[in-house]
Amino acid sequence: MMKKRLLALLLAIAILGVGCATVGREFPAHSVDNITIGETDRSEIQRMFGNPWRTGIEDGKKTWTYAHYRYSLFGPEQTRDLLIRFDDEGKVASYSFNTTYEEDRTK
Repeated sequence: MMKKRLLALLLAIAILGVGCATVGREFPAHSVDNITIGETDRSEIQRMFGNPWRTGIEDGKKTWTYAHYRYSLFGPEQTRDLLIRFDDEGKVASYSFNTTYEEDRTK
């Protein structure tokens, strides 16, 4: 009987733990204000944010993505992503920052 209760408790904990999912990595959103189009280069971006979570190509230009998505069955989802597009010289050509974090939207 004790083993069944313990098994039921462990199963309940496992099910509750699955109620949340995280994708990507945290990054310092406050540093987005330090990006200057045409001036900030890849090495500076890497110093500010670390290694990108994902890299790619858009319209022939390198892109770096920093993202952190936290989904929960028991609360609001929180998402934050930064997509940086670099020109041929390795400088920021453009970027987009999107967030659902309240503290990011008060800037």
